[in-house]
Amino acid sequence: MTAELRARGGGEDCQVLLNQMKEITGIQDSAFLLAALKAADGDLMEAVTFLTEDPAPEPVQSPAAAEPSSWEGSVVGKQLPQDVSAAPAPHNQDNLRTANTVRPLESPKAPAADRDAAERPQDTPSAENKNRSKRKRCEVWGENPKQNDWRRAGDWPVGMKNIGNTCWFSAVIQSLFQLPDFRRLVLGYSLPQNVLESCRSHTGKRNIAFMQELQCLFALMLGTWRKFVDPSAALELLRDVFRSAEQPQQDVSEFTHKLLDWLEDAFQLAVNVTSLGDKSENPMVQLFYGTFLTEGVHEGNTFSKIETFGQYPLQVNGYRNLNECLEGAMVEGEMDEATASQSVKYGQERWFTKLPPVLTFELSRFEFNQSLGQPEKIHTKLEFPQTIYMDRYLYCNKDLIQMKREEMKRLKEKMVTLQQKLERYMEYGSGPARFPLPDMLQYVLEFIATKPAVAVSSAQSSQTTPLHSQAKPNVLDVLSQPNSLQERTDARTEDEAFFVASSSPQQSCSMDLQPPVSAAELSERPAPHVVSKEELILVQTCLQRWRNEIEQDVQDLKESIARISLSIEQMYCDPLLQQVPYRLHAVLVHEGQANAGHYWAFIYDQPRKRWLKYNDISVTESSWEELERESFGGLRNASAYCLMYISDQVSRVGADEDEGPEARQFQREVEALSPELRHYIQEDNWRLEQEAEEWDEEQSCKIPQMEPSPTSELQDLSSESGPEQSSVCEPSVHSLSSEHARIAKEQTAKAIANTADAYEKNGVEAALCEAFHEEYSRLYLLSKETPTPQNDARLQHVLIYFLQNNAPQQVVERTLLEQFADKNLSYDERSISIMKVARAKLSEIGPDDVDMEEYKRWHEDYSLFRKVSIYLLTGLELYQNRKYQESLTYLVYAYQSNTKLLLKGTNRGVSESLIALYRRKCLLKLNEVAASLFVSCEEAHVSEGVSILNELIIPCMHLMNNFEISKEDLDAIEVMRNRWCSYLGREDMDAKLQMKLGELLPRLLDGSTEVIVLKEPPKIRPNSPYDLCSRFAAVMESIHGASAVTVK
Repeated sequence: MTAELRARGGGEDCQVLLNQMKEITGIQDSAFLLAALKAADGDLMEAVTFLTEDPAPEPVQSPAAAEPSSWEGSVVGKQLPQDVSAAPAPHNQDNLRTANTVRPLESPKAPAADRDAAERPQDTPSAENKNRSKRKRCEVWGENPKQNDWRRAGDWPVGMKNIGNTCWFSAVIQSLFQLPDFRRLVLGYSLPQNVLESCRSHTGKRNIAFMQELQCLFALMLGTWRKFVDPSAALELLRDVFRSAEQPQQDVSEFTHKLLDWLEDAFQLAVNVTSLGDKSENPMVQLFYGTFLTEGVHEGNTFSKIETFGQYPLQVNGYRNLNECLEGAMVEGEMDEATASQSVKYGQERWFTKLPPVLTFELSRFEFNQSLGQPEKIHTKLEFPQTIYMDRYLYCNKDLIQMKREEMKRLKEKMVTLQQKLERYMEYGSGPARFPLPDMLQYVLEFIATKPAVAVSSAQSSQTTPLHSQAKPNVLDVLSQPNSLQERTDARTEDEAFFVASSSPQQSCSMDLQPPVSAAELSERPAPHVVSKEELILVQTCLQRWRNEIEQDVQDLKESIARISLSIEQMYCDPLLQQVPYRLHAVLVHEGQANAGHYWAFIYDQPRKRWLKYNDISVTESSWEELERESFGGLRNASAYCLMYISDQVSRVGADEDEGPEARQFQREVEALSPELRHYIQEDNWRLEQEAEEWDEEQSCKIPQMEPSPTSELQDLSSESGPEQSSVCEPSVHSLSSEHARIAKEQTAKAIANTADAYEKNGVEAALCEAFHEEYSRLYLLSKETPTPQNDARLQHVLIYFLQNNAPQQVVERTLLEQFADKNLSYDERSISIMKVARAKLSEIGPDDVDMEEYKRWHEDYSLFRKVSIYLLTGLELYQNRKYQESLTYLVYAYQSNTKLLLKGTNRGVSESLIALYRRKCLLKLNEVAASLFVSCEEAHVSEGVSILNELIIPCMHLMNNFEISKEDLDAIEVMRNRWCSYLGREDMDAKLQMKLGELLPRLLDGSTEVIVLKEPPKIRPNSPYDLCSRFAAVMESIHGASAVTVK
């Protein structure tokens, strides 16, 4: 319901939608609800679903870290002397009002219920949080596929390998294979030996050879252990016919026509054994071909003829749905017999006389642009149902349908007349600016009721109704909301403007939904100079009566239009016209332009009762909603190109036969195969096992490499320890928390240095307590500072990150205590003493006091946050120095890792829009570079351009192109695709370069079936948090100042 917000009359009914959403969701933030409503394209139910869907499950957290003054217990205060219970006050007394009274904290074993959780701010949900579970187009990125990934999973349908621009073959063959009747016909095909020997023609031999290859392919699709099959042998026979330098990628309809012709000829050889030349006995004809009768008049003469059809062509332009396309194809011109011999020179009707069990509609989505001299694709939206009733197009229902068409014609004419009448009311006036007549009368009522400026100034407390402005509505929008005027008239709020008590009844009942207006505003509005009470009453009475009459007329017109619309909509819902249902079996989709693109298929799986998406080697679960998005057209450059319906009888037979597990059904079919085909399947499965063994041997010969753990990854990224420290510390001690302690050791050492007086006067435990509270107070204040574009306090310290994200208090306490226990702090006797006491207290904390799994997750998140920040900064620096290839890899990895963090909260990661902006900019720049190299025609430059495209641009595009892609990213992808598509057919490119372009385009247009492999960028070591923060400030400043930044 994209038009719902438009059609409902603007802000008034938009508020109604928001109120409904508040009632349903319980969310009271209007701006947040409006953003969700816009994201759902105005669809109320989709917006509510978006807001109320359960987020990704998170572990139940303990109470979050509170302000220093609210702490009642902590690991630091354990067994401390009573005389050191008061910690020094923080420097900022305003922000930490009672921090000077912080008491030593109790044992960490105190019950969680005793902790103050009331002050923990809750994570605010955001419309940008992407925690809805969706099937991603590319599940794997940044890792090499394993050989076992290509094994078939149980009875799951197999995919088909794309042998260079052969997605059209896969889409058609998969659709046909999933027809049980067709599959059995192909697998059971055989010819007597004498027929094989007597076949002399080249065409006959080719058709038999193709049938045999198709048999082998179908047999593998039934019984292979592979995830996908290789159709090379069958394709080689087809390529001899389709081979064309100018057209490297074939047209689905052309291929399907040719395929059915070959299969028909092949089966005719078998039919001729018993019934020579009788095509009616041909199983391909029986399954796919029907007949229709054409009756018409030409130059006053009537004609009639019967024709055969296989794929029925339908025009898309000018139609909204499949039934409209069919109606347009069945009736051309006027067929009124009374005028046939007079003014009408041409007209005809088509009627189906025999429908095939498999009914295929070919949607004509390409047309030739005469001005440009090239074909263009039609991207307009065309809806089609899951079940279509063909009764209204059958010759046996001719008389009834002709009557209904006449009735439909009469109703549409009446509808046009009523719409014109309504438009005269809703666009009233003789000048260029026109308004609804009821509103114009309302404006006059408001004018005469407005008091002159003198009266307003003398009586400030009186209230009048302001002039109500309203944009001119579109008449079609008004039609879609029959009761909009009445709703606007009846609606009242406590804030709406009202007349003074002395106003007449007619006066008070004529005002609607007016906002309160100040006396100063009223004094500036036009008003009658002089109007008597009698005049006022007379004019108001007349205007109100006329307005009521007009509103009633408008209401009557809209109700009449609604009734006619309903009659038109239900014209063919007669049960007598719902006796021949056809169920949608497959939808073949094309994405791209007229001269290049990618094909895939949606096929309904009867045993599983769901839609599956067949995209080359990939076969994934889908849904009707996804099919609508990708097949109807109108939104992107993907749309249905061919629709395959099956008769209800075929559908029921298939459902009956498919009862039970699909594996058992396929196994029965495999057992019914000829011995030769069963042996062929066994050989292929044996070869798969051999390949697996060889692959395992190759892997075992390679030097084993440990996969980097998060700890080692962090060491590579952010460790500031030098070689001498690395040699001292054993790897087993390098946990993430201790790594974060080493990163912050300079800040911890400074906190210890400030406790000299407490150490001398009260001992080491008092010094630790003071240092602990002082450091916590400092970090707490930093976490509450307002962030700026040039400053991200989270980079300074792990605890700032924890505090800003409401980490549990136990996690915060242990992290800070572990920093004082870091053995890298052994500068002097005081530091060593404090470190030992802190270590002793850490050893007293048991698993019941702190959830160590949760503790580990928080440190993993901060480790990932630092990694994202470093990758982002490096990518931005490289981008500004025009090193786009290196920059893109860092930005892509930053975005992918950052997405995982943002699923847990908006403060967990960095700005997603910033990464997306520069990833997009870098991708566009790199695409320009690659395209320029490609068109240079120099072999070395062409290879470099293709390498950039294959290794960087295409993987990045496919990672971006998921269901949640932004409009900006989608536009950028279209720009890049169009750049490469524009090179097709260029005269200054040789045939070899055009062929290479043809190989690239399918991956560029849709490589969702591929495993995305993107090399991870080199590791980078920032020296300290201070260096990282200064680097961040420099990069952010350079973004705004547009000055280059030096890469360190």
